[in-house]
Amino acid sequence: MPASTLFVKGCGLRASLYVVKNGRPAPIRQYRQFACHLEARWAAFHFRLSSGGQSKTPPIPLIMAQKKTDYLKQILNAKVYDVARETPLEPARSLSARINNTVLLKREDMQPVFSFKLRGAYNKMAHLDAAQLKRGVICASAGNHAQGVALGANKLQTTAVIVMPVTTPQLKIDAVKRFGGRHVEIVLHGESYSDAYQHALTLEQKKGLTFVHPFDDPLVIAGQGTVAMEILRQHPGPIHAIFVAIGGGGLISGVAAYVKALRPEIKIIGVQMCDSDAMIRSVESGKRVQLDDVGLFADGTAVKYVGSETFRLCKQYVDDYVRVDTDAACAAIKDVFQDTRTVMEPSGALAIAGAKAYAAKHKLKGETLVAIACGANMNFDRLRFVAERAEIGEQREAVLAVSLPEARGSFRKFCELLGPRNITEFNYRIADAKEAHLFVGVQTSKADEGDKIAANFKRHGFKTLNLTNDELAKLHLRHLVGGHSPLAKNELLYRFEFPERPGALMRFLSSMNPNWNISLFHYRNQGADYGRILVGIQVPPNEKKAFKEFLQALGYRYWDESNNPAYKLFLG
Repeated sequence: MPASTLFVKGCGLRASLYVVKNGRPAPIRQYRQFACHLEARWAAFHFRLSSGGQSKTPPIPLIMAQKKTDYLKQILNAKVYDVARETPLEPARSLSARINNTVLLKREDMQPVFSFKLRGAYNKMAHLDAAQLKRGVICASAGNHAQGVALGANKLQTTAVIVMPVTTPQLKIDAVKRFGGRHVEIVLHGESYSDAYQHALTLEQKKGLTFVHPFDDPLVIAGQGTVAMEILRQHPGPIHAIFVAIGGGGLISGVAAYVKALRPEIKIIGVQMCDSDAMIRSVESGKRVQLDDVGLFADGTAVKYVGSETFRLCKQYVDDYVRVDTDAACAAIKDVFQDTRTVMEPSGALAIAGAKAYAAKHKLKGETLVAIACGANMNFDRLRFVAERAEIGEQREAVLAVSLPEARGSFRKFCELLGPRNITEFNYRIADAKEAHLFVGVQTSKADEGDKIAANFKRHGFKTLNLTNDELAKLHLRHLVGGHSPLAKNELLYRFEFPERPGALMRFLSSMNPNWNISLFHYRNQGADYGRILVGIQVPPNEKKAFKEFLQALGYRYWDESNNPAYKLFLG
Protein backbone atom coordinates (compact mmCIF):
# COMPACT_ATOMS: atom_id res chain seq x y z
CA MET A 1 0.00 0.00 0.00
CA PRO A 2 1.36 3.55 -0.80
CA ALA A 3 2.64 5.74 2.00
CA SER A 4 -0.62 7.73 1.98
CA THR A 5 -3.84 6.20 0.61
CA LEU A 6 -7.50 7.19 0.94
CA PHE A 7 -10.21 4.58 1.33
CA VAL A 8 -13.90 4.44 2.27
CA LYS A 9 -15.32 2.06 4.85
CA GLY A 10 -19.03 1.37 4.55
CA CYS A 11 -21.42 2.71 1.92
CA GLY A 12 -23.79 5.60 1.23
CA LEU A 13 -23.81 8.74 3.32
CA ARG A 14 -22.95 6.73 6.45
CA ALA A 15 -19.57 5.76 5.00
CA SER A 16 -16.47 6.64 7.01
CA LEU A 17 -13.39 8.10 5.37
CA TYR A 18 -9.95 6.84 6.38
CA VAL A 19 -6.42 7.69 5.35
CA VAL A 20 -3.63 5.13 5.52
CA LYS A 21 -0.26 6.65 6.40
CA ASN A 22 2.75 4.38 6.65
CA GLY A 23 0.57 1.29 6.83
CA ARG A 24 -1.69 2.51 9.67
CA PRO A 25 -5.33 3.60 9.06
CA ALA A 26 -6.57 6.75 10.81
CA PRO A 27 -9.99 8.41 10.62
CA ILE A 28 -10.00 11.36 8.25
CA ARG A 29 -11.49 13.54 10.99
CA GLN A 30 -7.93 13.98 12.25
CA TYR A 31 -7.25 15.98 9.11
CA ARG A 32 -9.84 18.73 9.57
CA GLN A 33 -9.40 20.81 6.44
CA PHE A 34 -9.13 17.81 4.14
CA ALA A 35 -12.20 16.29 5.78
CA CYS A 36 -14.23 19.42 5.05
CA HIS A 37 -13.20 19.22 1.41
CA LEU A 38 -14.05 15.53 1.10
CA GLU A 39 -17.42 16.02 2.76
CA ALA A 40 -18.22 18.74 0.23
CA ARG A 41 -17.18 16.51 -2.67
CA TRP A 42 -19.11 13.54 -1.27
CA ALA A 43 -22.26 15.67 -0.74
CA ALA A 44 -21.97 17.17 -4.22
CA PHE A 45 -21.58 13.70 -5.72
CA HIS A 46 -24.60 12.42 -3.78
CA PHE A 47 -26.63 15.47 -4.92
CA ARG A 48 -25.86 14.75 -8.56
CA LEU A 49 -26.98 11.17 -8.14
CA SER A 50 -30.18 12.12 -6.30
CA SER A 51 -31.05 14.77 -8.90
CA GLY A 52 -30.97 12.26 -11.73
CA GLY A 53 -27.54 13.30 -12.95
CA GLN A 54 -28.82 16.65 -14.22
CA SER A 55 -25.59 18.49 -13.42
CA LYS A 56 -23.50 19.31 -16.46
CA THR A 57 -20.38 18.63 -14.44
CA PRO A 58 -19.45 14.92 -14.22
CA PRO A 59 -18.72 13.71 -10.68
CA ILE A 60 -15.03 13.66 -9.78
CA PRO A 61 -13.84 10.63 -7.81
CA LEU A 62 -12.97 11.50 -4.21
CA ILE A 63 -9.44 10.16 -4.62
CA MET A 64 -8.77 12.84 -7.27
CA ALA A 65 -9.93 15.77 -5.16
CA GLN A 66 -6.50 16.23 -3.60
CA LYS A 67 -4.96 16.66 -7.08
CA LYS A 68 -6.82 19.89 -7.91
CA THR A 69 -5.26 23.32 -8.37
CA ASP A 70 -2.73 24.88 -6.04
CA TYR A 71 -5.41 27.16 -4.58
CA LEU A 72 -7.55 24.18 -3.73
CA LYS A 73 -4.63 22.63 -1.84
CA GLN A 74 -3.77 25.90 -0.13
CA ILE A 75 -7.36 26.41 1.00
CA LEU A 76 -7.53 22.85 2.34
CA ASN A 77 -4.30 23.40 4.27
CA ALA A 78 -5.09 26.94 5.43
CA LYS A 79 -4.35 27.63 9.10
CA VAL A 80 -7.36 29.66 10.12
CA TYR A 81 -9.18 27.82 12.88
CA ASP A 82 -6.73 28.77 15.63
CA VAL A 83 -8.47 32.16 15.62
CA ALA A 84 -11.47 31.91 13.26
CA ARG A 85 -14.68 29.99 13.81
CA GLU A 86 -16.94 28.24 11.34
CA THR A 87 -19.81 30.68 10.91
CA PRO A 88 -23.42 29.62 10.27
CA LEU A 89 -25.22 29.74 6.93
CA GLU A 90 -28.63 31.12 7.89
CA PRO A 91 -31.82 31.71 5.91
CA ALA A 92 -32.97 35.32 5.61
CA ARG A 93 -36.66 34.45 5.80
CA SER A 94 -38.23 37.89 5.45
CA LEU A 95 -35.98 38.89 2.57
CA SER A 96 -36.47 35.50 0.89
CA ALA A 97 -40.25 35.89 1.01
CA ARG A 98 -40.05 39.41 -0.37
CA ILE A 99 -37.91 38.57 -3.41
CA ASN A 100 -39.32 35.05 -3.97
CA ASN A 101 -35.95 33.32 -3.70
CA THR A 102 -34.21 31.51 -0.86
CA VAL A 103 -31.52 33.85 0.46
CA LEU A 104 -28.88 32.31 2.71
CA LEU A 105 -26.56 34.57 4.70
CA LYS A 106 -23.02 33.41 5.43
CA ARG A 107 -22.56 35.11 8.79
CA GLU A 108 -18.92 36.23 8.72
CA ASP A 109 -19.99 39.13 10.92
CA MET A 110 -19.98 36.57 13.75
CA GLN A 111 -16.20 36.15 13.70
CA PRO A 112 -14.28 37.37 16.78
CA VAL A 113 -13.32 40.52 14.84
CA PHE A 114 -16.81 40.79 13.26
CA SER A 115 -15.36 40.24 9.78
CA PHE A 116 -13.94 37.48 7.56
CA LYS A 117 -10.59 39.27 7.34
CA LEU A 118 -8.88 37.40 10.17
CA ARG A 119 -8.93 34.21 8.06
CA GLY A 120 -6.50 35.47 5.42
CA ALA A 121 -4.42 37.59 7.78
CA TYR A 122 -3.79 34.76 10.24
CA ASN A 123 -3.15 32.19 7.50
CA LYS A 124 -0.40 34.41 6.11
CA MET A 125 1.15 35.08 9.51
CA ALA A 126 0.94 31.45 10.63
CA HIS A 127 3.09 30.46 7.63
CA LEU A 128 5.94 32.84 8.57
CA ASP A 129 9.13 31.37 9.99
CA ALA A 130 10.51 32.18 13.44
CA ALA A 131 12.94 34.82 12.14
CA GLN A 132 10.18 36.69 10.30
CA LEU A 133 7.91 36.62 13.34
CA LYS A 134 10.73 37.94 15.50
CA ARG A 135 11.24 40.95 13.20
CA GLY A 136 7.49 41.64 13.08
CA VAL A 137 4.87 42.35 10.43
CA ILE A 138 3.23 45.38 8.86
CA CYS A 139 -0.06 45.89 7.02
CA ALA A 140 -2.24 48.57 5.48
CA SER A 141 -5.95 48.37 6.12
CA ALA A 142 -9.21 50.29 6.20
CA GLY A 143 -9.97 48.55 9.48
CA ASN A 144 -11.13 44.94 9.25
CA HIS A 145 -7.87 43.44 7.95
CA ALA A 146 -6.07 45.43 10.64
CA GLN A 147 -8.16 43.74 13.32
CA GLY A 148 -7.28 40.33 11.89
CA VAL A 149 -3.57 41.17 11.87
CA ALA A 150 -3.80 42.55 15.41
CA LEU A 151 -5.48 39.38 16.67
CA GLY A 152 -2.90 37.27 14.82
CA ALA A 153 -0.02 39.25 16.28
CA ASN A 154 -1.39 38.73 19.76
CA LYS A 155 -1.88 35.00 19.15
CA LEU A 156 1.58 34.49 17.62
CA GLN A 157 3.31 36.90 20.04
CA THR A 158 4.82 39.07 17.31
CA THR A 159 4.80 42.84 16.71
CA ALA A 160 2.52 44.39 14.09
CA VAL A 161 2.70 47.92 12.65
CA ILE A 162 -0.73 48.77 11.25
CA VAL A 163 -1.18 51.66 8.81
CA MET A 164 -4.78 52.87 8.51
CA PRO A 165 -6.39 55.72 6.52
CA VAL A 166 -7.34 58.76 8.57
CA THR A 167 -10.95 58.14 7.45
CA THR A 168 -11.11 54.82 9.33
CA PRO A 169 -14.03 54.79 11.81
CA GLN A 170 -12.91 55.18 15.42
CA LEU A 171 -14.74 51.95 16.21
CA LYS A 172 -12.25 50.00 14.10
CA ILE A 173 -9.21 51.85 15.46
CA ASP A 174 -10.28 51.07 19.03
CA ALA A 175 -10.91 47.44 18.06
CA VAL A 176 -7.38 47.10 16.65
CA LYS A 177 -5.95 48.34 19.93
CA ARG A 178 -8.16 45.95 21.86
CA PHE A 179 -7.32 42.85 19.80
CA GLY A 180 -3.59 43.56 19.52
CA GLY A 181 -2.84 45.10 22.87
CA ARG A 182 0.87 45.78 23.37
CA HIS A 183 1.71 43.90 20.16
CA VAL A 184 0.38 46.60 17.77
CA GLU A 185 1.48 50.09 16.72
CA ILE A 186 -1.12 52.12 14.79
CA VAL A 187 -0.11 54.67 12.15
CA LEU A 188 -2.84 56.84 10.54
CA HIS A 189 -1.97 58.04 7.03
CA GLY A 190 -3.86 59.10 3.87
CA GLU A 191 -7.55 59.24 2.97
CA SER A 192 -7.97 55.77 1.40
CA TYR A 193 -6.56 52.28 1.60
CA SER A 194 -4.28 52.98 -1.38
CA ASP A 195 -2.72 55.97 0.40
CA ALA A 196 -2.13 53.88 3.53
CA TYR A 197 -0.72 51.05 1.42
CA GLN A 198 1.98 53.20 -0.18
CA HIS A 199 3.07 54.48 3.24
CA ALA A 200 3.16 50.92 4.61
CA LEU A 201 5.49 49.84 1.79
CA THR A 202 7.89 52.61 2.77
CA LEU A 203 7.83 51.54 6.42
CA GLU A 204 8.27 47.89 5.41
CA GLN A 205 11.61 48.64 3.74
CA LYS A 206 12.71 51.04 6.44
CA LYS A 207 12.06 48.66 9.36
CA GLY A 208 12.66 45.27 7.68
CA LEU A 209 9.16 43.98 8.45
CA THR A 210 7.10 41.33 6.61
CA PHE A 211 4.16 42.79 4.74
CA VAL A 212 0.78 41.12 5.30
CA HIS A 213 -1.24 42.16 2.25
CA PRO A 214 -5.00 42.50 2.78
CA PHE A 215 -5.84 40.75 -0.49
CA ASP A 216 -3.08 40.27 -3.08
CA ASP A 217 -1.27 37.31 -1.54
CA PRO A 218 -1.91 33.59 -2.24
CA LEU A 219 -1.90 32.72 1.46
CA VAL A 220 -4.35 35.51 2.26
CA ILE A 221 -6.58 34.46 -0.65
CA ALA A 222 -6.45 30.84 0.53
CA GLY A 223 -7.45 31.87 4.04
CA GLN A 224 -10.47 33.74 2.71
CA GLY A 225 -11.32 30.74 0.52
CA THR A 226 -12.15 28.69 3.62
CA VAL A 227 -15.45 30.62 3.65
CA ALA A 228 -16.43 28.79 0.45
CA MET A 229 -15.28 25.47 1.90
CA GLU A 230 -17.77 25.92 4.73
CA ILE A 231 -20.59 27.07 2.43
CA LEU A 232 -20.41 23.97 0.22
CA ARG A 233 -20.26 21.69 3.20
CA GLN A 234 -23.14 23.45 4.96
CA HIS A 235 -25.37 23.49 1.88
CA PRO A 236 -24.62 20.57 -0.48
CA GLY A 237 -27.88 21.14 -2.38
CA PRO A 238 -28.38 23.37 -5.42
CA ILE A 239 -27.08 26.96 -5.28
CA HIS A 240 -27.79 29.32 -8.15
CA ALA A 241 -25.17 31.92 -7.18
CA ILE A 242 -22.89 33.14 -4.40
CA PHE A 243 -22.65 36.91 -3.99
CA VAL A 244 -19.42 38.43 -2.69
CA ALA A 245 -18.45 42.03 -1.91
CA ILE A 246 -15.27 43.20 -3.64
CA GLY A 247 -12.70 45.69 -2.40
CA GLY A 248 -9.30 44.46 -3.52
CA GLY A 249 -10.67 41.04 -4.42
CA GLY A 250 -9.18 38.66 -1.84
CA LEU A 251 -12.43 37.18 -0.60
CA ILE A 252 -14.05 36.66 -4.00
CA SER A 253 -10.81 35.21 -5.41
CA GLY A 254 -10.59 32.57 -2.70
CA VAL A 255 -14.31 31.78 -2.84
CA ALA A 256 -14.34 31.56 -6.64
CA ALA A 257 -11.21 29.39 -6.87
CA TYR A 258 -12.63 26.86 -4.42
CA VAL A 259 -16.21 26.79 -5.74
CA LYS A 260 -15.23 26.54 -9.40
CA ALA A 261 -12.94 23.59 -8.60
CA LEU A 262 -15.76 21.65 -6.94
CA ARG A 263 -19.11 23.04 -8.09
CA PRO A 264 -18.47 24.97 -11.32
CA GLU A 265 -22.20 25.19 -12.06
CA ILE A 266 -22.57 27.70 -9.19
CA LYS A 267 -22.30 31.31 -10.38
CA ILE A 268 -19.94 33.66 -8.55
CA ILE A 269 -21.21 37.25 -8.61
CA GLY A 270 -19.06 40.16 -7.45
CA VAL A 271 -20.65 43.27 -5.93
CA GLN A 272 -19.11 46.75 -5.73
CA MET A 273 -20.23 50.26 -4.89
CA CYS A 274 -20.83 52.51 -7.89
CA ASP A 275 -18.16 54.90 -6.63
CA SER A 276 -15.59 52.20 -5.70
CA ASP A 277 -15.74 49.82 -8.67
CA ALA A 278 -12.06 49.30 -9.48
CA MET A 279 -12.40 45.55 -10.10
CA ILE A 280 -15.38 45.88 -12.44
CA ARG A 281 -13.67 48.60 -14.46
CA SER A 282 -10.49 46.54 -14.59
CA VAL A 283 -12.28 43.43 -15.87
CA GLU A 284 -14.18 45.53 -18.43
CA SER A 285 -10.90 47.08 -19.63
CA GLY A 286 -8.93 43.84 -19.65
CA LYS A 287 -6.25 45.41 -17.44
CA ARG A 288 -6.02 46.81 -13.95
CA VAL A 289 -7.46 50.31 -13.72
CA GLN A 290 -6.53 52.73 -10.96
CA LEU A 291 -9.32 55.01 -9.75
CA ASP A 292 -8.53 58.64 -8.96
CA ASP A 293 -10.97 58.68 -6.05
CA VAL A 294 -13.22 56.24 -4.24
CA GLY A 295 -16.38 56.71 -2.19
CA LEU A 296 -15.89 56.35 1.53
CA PHE A 297 -19.36 55.32 2.69
CA ALA A 298 -18.41 51.64 2.29
CA ASP A 299 -14.93 52.22 3.67
CA GLY A 300 -14.11 48.50 3.90
CA THR A 301 -14.20 48.16 0.11
CA ALA A 302 -12.82 51.60 -0.81
CA VAL A 303 -9.87 50.38 -2.91
CA LYS A 304 -8.45 52.41 -5.82
CA TYR A 305 -6.28 49.66 -7.35
CA VAL A 306 -7.01 45.93 -7.16
CA GLY A 307 -4.34 43.26 -6.81
CA SER A 308 -2.62 41.59 -9.77
CA GLU A 309 -3.37 38.07 -8.51
CA THR A 310 -6.93 38.87 -7.48
CA PHE A 311 -7.50 40.47 -10.89
CA ARG A 312 -6.25 37.31 -12.61
CA LEU A 313 -8.48 35.07 -10.52
CA CYS A 314 -11.54 37.27 -10.99
CA LYS A 315 -11.07 37.27 -14.76
CA GLN A 316 -10.78 33.49 -14.70
CA TYR A 317 -13.55 32.53 -12.30
CA VAL A 318 -16.11 35.30 -11.61
CA ASP A 319 -19.25 35.00 -13.73
CA ASP A 320 -20.80 38.44 -13.37
CA TYR A 321 -20.73 41.71 -11.43
CA VAL A 322 -23.29 44.07 -9.90
CA ARG A 323 -22.88 47.74 -9.01
CA VAL A 324 -25.03 49.12 -6.17
CA ASP A 325 -25.41 52.62 -4.78
CA THR A 326 -25.49 54.03 -1.26
CA ASP A 327 -29.27 53.77 -0.95
CA ALA A 328 -29.21 50.10 -1.95
CA ALA A 329 -26.50 49.38 0.62
CA CYS A 330 -28.54 51.13 3.33
CA ALA A 331 -31.61 49.11 2.38
CA ALA A 332 -29.57 45.89 2.58
CA ILE A 333 -28.37 46.83 6.06
CA LYS A 334 -32.02 47.14 7.06
CA ASP A 335 -32.86 43.81 5.38
CA VAL A 336 -30.21 41.98 7.39
CA PHE A 337 -31.29 43.70 10.59
CA GLN A 338 -34.90 42.66 10.10
CA ASP A 339 -33.89 39.03 9.66
CA THR A 340 -31.03 38.76 12.17
CA ARG A 341 -31.25 41.81 14.50
CA THR A 342 -27.65 42.49 13.52
CA VAL A 343 -26.38 45.76 12.01
CA MET A 344 -24.01 45.24 9.08
CA GLU A 345 -21.44 47.81 8.07
CA PRO A 346 -22.00 49.13 4.52
CA SER A 347 -19.36 46.86 2.93
CA GLY A 348 -20.71 43.92 4.91
CA ALA A 349 -24.15 44.38 3.33
CA LEU A 350 -22.99 44.77 -0.29
CA ALA A 351 -23.48 41.09 -1.15
CA ILE A 352 -27.10 41.26 0.05
CA ALA A 353 -27.72 44.41 -1.99
CA GLY A 354 -26.16 42.71 -5.01
CA ALA A 355 -28.30 39.59 -4.59
CA LYS A 356 -31.47 41.71 -4.54
CA ALA A 357 -30.44 43.70 -7.61
CA TYR A 358 -29.35 40.59 -9.53
CA ALA A 359 -32.55 38.67 -8.72
CA ALA A 360 -34.68 41.62 -9.86
CA LYS A 361 -32.71 42.15 -13.08
CA HIS A 362 -32.78 38.48 -14.11
CA LYS A 363 -36.32 37.88 -12.76
CA LEU A 364 -35.19 34.93 -10.64
CA LYS A 365 -37.84 32.90 -8.84
CA GLY A 366 -37.39 29.93 -6.53
CA GLU A 367 -33.58 29.93 -6.66
CA THR A 368 -31.12 29.58 -3.80
CA LEU A 369 -28.85 32.61 -3.43
CA VAL A 370 -25.97 32.77 -0.95
CA ALA A 371 -24.79 36.21 0.19
CA ILE A 372 -21.68 36.57 2.32
CA ALA A 373 -22.44 39.02 5.12
CA CYS A 374 -18.79 39.89 5.47
CA GLY A 375 -18.57 42.53 8.20
CA ALA A 376 -20.40 44.30 11.03
CA ASN A 377 -17.96 46.97 12.20
CA MET A 378 -20.53 49.74 11.85
CA ASN A 379 -19.79 53.21 13.16
CA PHE A 380 -22.76 54.14 15.38
CA ASP A 381 -22.79 57.73 14.09
CA ARG A 382 -23.82 56.47 10.64
CA LEU A 383 -27.03 54.81 11.78
CA ARG A 384 -29.20 57.92 11.35
CA PHE A 385 -28.02 58.33 7.76
CA VAL A 386 -28.56 54.61 7.04
CA ALA A 387 -32.09 54.68 8.45
CA GLU A 388 -32.97 57.77 6.42
CA ARG A 389 -31.63 56.44 3.13
CA ALA A 390 -32.85 52.86 3.58
CA GLU A 391 -36.43 53.81 2.76
CA ILE A 392 -35.32 55.24 -0.59
CA GLY A 393 -33.00 52.30 -1.21
CA GLU A 394 -35.89 49.94 -0.62
CA GLN A 395 -37.96 52.14 -2.95
CA ARG A 396 -40.40 52.73 -0.11
CA GLU A 397 -40.18 56.52 -0.08
CA ALA A 398 -40.80 59.02 -2.85
CA VAL A 399 -39.40 62.56 -2.50
CA LEU A 400 -41.38 65.19 -4.37
CA ALA A 401 -41.34 68.95 -4.99
CA VAL A 402 -44.94 70.17 -5.41
CA SER A 403 -46.03 73.69 -6.33
CA LEU A 404 -49.46 74.86 -5.09
CA PRO A 405 -51.34 78.09 -5.74
CA GLU A 406 -51.30 80.36 -2.68
CA ALA A 407 -55.09 80.19 -2.54
CA ARG A 408 -57.66 78.98 -0.04
CA GLY A 409 -58.39 75.28 -0.44
CA SER A 410 -55.16 74.38 -2.28
CA PHE A 411 -53.59 72.67 0.70
CA ARG A 412 -56.72 70.65 1.50
CA LYS A 413 -56.86 69.51 -2.11
CA PHE A 414 -53.20 68.49 -1.87
CA CYS A 415 -53.99 66.37 1.22
CA GLU A 416 -56.92 64.73 -0.54
CA LEU A 417 -54.76 63.78 -3.53
CA LEU A 418 -52.22 62.12 -1.24
CA GLY A 419 -54.98 59.95 0.17
CA PRO A 420 -54.16 57.54 3.03
CA ARG A 421 -50.41 57.44 2.33
CA ASN A 422 -48.06 58.21 5.21
CA ILE A 423 -46.08 61.44 4.92
CA THR A 424 -42.45 60.90 5.95
CA GLU A 425 -41.32 64.50 5.49
CA PHE A 426 -42.93 67.87 4.87
CA ASN A 427 -41.00 71.15 4.41
CA TYR A 428 -42.45 74.49 3.36
CA ARG A 429 -41.68 78.21 3.71
CA ILE A 430 -43.82 80.96 2.25
CA ALA A 431 -41.77 82.74 -0.40
CA ASP A 432 -44.17 83.87 -3.15
CA ALA A 433 -47.54 85.59 -3.00
CA LYS A 434 -48.90 83.47 -5.84
CA GLU A 435 -47.29 80.02 -5.44
CA ALA A 436 -46.20 77.70 -2.60
CA HIS A 437 -43.37 75.18 -3.01
CA LEU A 438 -43.54 72.03 -0.88
CA PHE A 439 -40.80 69.46 -0.26
CA VAL A 440 -42.63 66.23 0.56
CA GLY A 441 -41.60 62.67 1.40
CA VAL A 442 -44.27 59.99 0.94
CA GLN A 443 -44.15 56.33 1.94
CA THR A 444 -44.62 54.04 -1.06
CA SER A 445 -44.99 50.31 -1.65
CA LYS A 446 -43.80 49.99 -5.26
CA ALA A 447 -40.79 51.23 -7.20
CA ASP A 448 -42.81 53.32 -9.70
CA GLU A 449 -45.32 54.71 -7.23
CA GLY A 450 -43.47 58.04 -6.95
CA ASP A 451 -43.93 58.66 -10.67
CA LYS A 452 -47.63 57.82 -10.40
CA ILE A 453 -48.13 60.22 -7.47
CA ALA A 454 -46.33 62.98 -9.39
CA ALA A 455 -48.46 62.34 -12.49
CA ASN A 456 -51.65 62.51 -10.41
CA PHE A 457 -50.66 65.89 -8.95
CA LYS A 458 -49.91 67.20 -12.44
CA ARG A 459 -53.30 66.06 -13.74
CA HIS A 460 -54.92 68.20 -11.03
CA GLY A 461 -52.91 71.29 -11.89
CA PHE A 462 -50.06 71.01 -9.36
CA LYS A 463 -46.59 71.28 -10.89
CA THR A 464 -44.52 68.38 -9.48
CA LEU A 465 -40.95 67.09 -9.68
CA ASN A 466 -40.01 63.57 -8.58
CA LEU A 467 -36.76 64.06 -6.63
CA THR A 468 -36.44 60.48 -5.37
CA ASN A 469 -33.16 59.93 -7.24
CA ASP A 470 -31.84 63.49 -6.87
CA GLU A 471 -28.77 63.49 -4.59
CA LEU A 472 -28.80 67.27 -4.09
CA ALA A 473 -32.37 67.16 -2.87
CA LYS A 474 -31.86 64.15 -0.60
CA LEU A 475 -28.60 65.30 0.95
CA HIS A 476 -28.96 69.08 1.20
CA LEU A 477 -32.08 70.86 -0.05
CA ARG A 478 -34.38 69.02 2.34
CA HIS A 479 -32.53 70.78 5.17
CA LEU A 480 -32.47 74.23 3.54
CA VAL A 481 -36.15 74.91 2.95
CA GLY A 482 -36.76 78.13 4.87
CA GLY A 483 -35.20 81.53 5.44
CA HIS A 484 -36.57 85.02 5.99
CA SER A 485 -39.79 85.91 4.21
CA PRO A 486 -41.29 89.42 3.84
CA LEU A 487 -44.66 87.72 3.31
CA ALA A 488 -44.72 86.09 6.77
CA LYS A 489 -46.72 88.86 8.49
CA ASN A 490 -48.44 88.13 11.81
CA GLU A 491 -46.53 84.85 11.96
CA LEU A 492 -46.58 82.74 15.12
CA LEU A 493 -44.08 79.88 15.41
CA TYR A 494 -45.06 76.75 17.34
CA ARG A 495 -43.58 73.33 17.97
CA PHE A 496 -45.99 70.45 18.34
CA GLU A 497 -45.70 66.83 19.47
CA PHE A 498 -48.27 64.23 18.48
CA PRO A 499 -48.45 60.41 18.62
CA GLU A 500 -46.67 58.99 15.55
CA ARG A 501 -49.53 56.96 14.11
CA PRO A 502 -50.63 56.48 10.48
CA GLY A 503 -52.59 59.52 9.39
CA ALA A 504 -51.79 61.61 12.50
CA LEU A 505 -50.01 64.33 10.54
CA MET A 506 -52.84 64.63 8.03
CA ARG A 507 -55.39 64.92 10.84
CA PHE A 508 -53.34 67.74 12.34
CA LEU A 509 -53.17 69.58 9.03
CA SER A 510 -56.87 69.11 8.38
CA SER A 511 -57.81 70.55 11.77
CA MET A 512 -56.32 73.96 10.97
CA ASN A 513 -58.70 76.90 10.54
CA PRO A 514 -58.78 77.68 6.80
CA ASN A 515 -58.53 81.41 7.65
CA TRP A 516 -55.05 80.87 9.11
CA ASN A 517 -52.37 80.65 6.50
CA ILE A 518 -49.49 78.22 7.08
CA SER A 519 -46.30 80.14 6.30
CA LEU A 520 -43.74 77.55 7.45
CA PHE A 521 -43.87 73.81 8.02
CA HIS A 522 -41.18 71.28 8.87
CA TYR A 523 -41.69 67.60 9.69
CA ARG A 524 -39.54 64.48 9.36
CA ASN A 525 -40.48 61.00 10.55
CA GLN A 526 -37.47 59.92 12.67
CA GLY A 527 -38.91 56.59 13.77
CA ALA A 528 -39.75 57.85 17.27
CA ASP A 529 -43.01 57.20 19.09
CA TYR A 530 -43.90 60.91 18.87
CA GLY A 531 -43.84 63.10 15.77
CA ARG A 532 -42.37 66.57 16.07
CA ILE A 533 -43.33 69.41 13.76
CA LEU A 534 -42.49 73.09 13.47
CA VAL A 535 -45.27 75.31 12.13
CA GLY A 536 -45.46 78.97 11.22
CA ILE A 537 -49.10 80.20 11.25
CA GLN A 538 -50.27 83.66 10.17
CA VAL A 539 -52.93 84.64 12.72
CA PRO A 540 -54.47 88.12 12.54
CA PRO A 541 -54.25 89.99 15.87
CA ASN A 542 -58.02 89.93 16.32
CA GLU A 543 -58.09 86.12 16.06
CA LYS A 544 -55.47 85.23 18.66
CA LYS A 545 -58.15 84.27 21.19
CA ALA A 546 -59.62 81.81 18.72
CA PHE A 547 -56.14 80.47 18.06
CA LYS A 548 -55.59 79.84 21.79
CA GLU A 549 -58.87 77.95 21.91
CA PHE A 550 -57.72 75.87 18.92
CA LEU A 551 -54.51 74.94 20.74
CA GLN A 552 -56.43 73.81 23.82
CA ALA A 553 -58.90 71.76 21.79
CA LEU A 554 -56.14 70.14 19.72
CA GLY A 555 -54.90 68.01 22.63
CA TYR A 556 -51.24 67.94 21.51
CA ARG A 557 -48.26 69.22 23.49
CA TYR A 558 -47.02 72.52 22.08
CA TRP A 559 -44.39 75.22 22.65
CA ASP A 560 -44.57 78.84 21.53
CA GLU A 561 -41.26 79.65 19.80
CA SER A 562 -42.29 83.03 18.37
CA ASN A 563 -39.72 84.86 20.52
CA ASN A 564 -36.92 82.33 20.10
CA PRO A 565 -33.73 84.27 19.16
CA ALA A 566 -32.67 81.61 16.61
CA TYR A 567 -36.03 82.02 14.86
CA LYS A 568 -35.63 85.77 14.81
CA LEU A 569 -32.14 85.45 13.35
CA PHE A 570 -32.75 82.88 10.60
CA LEU A 571 -36.49 82.72 9.84
CA GLY A 572 -38.45 85.61 11.30
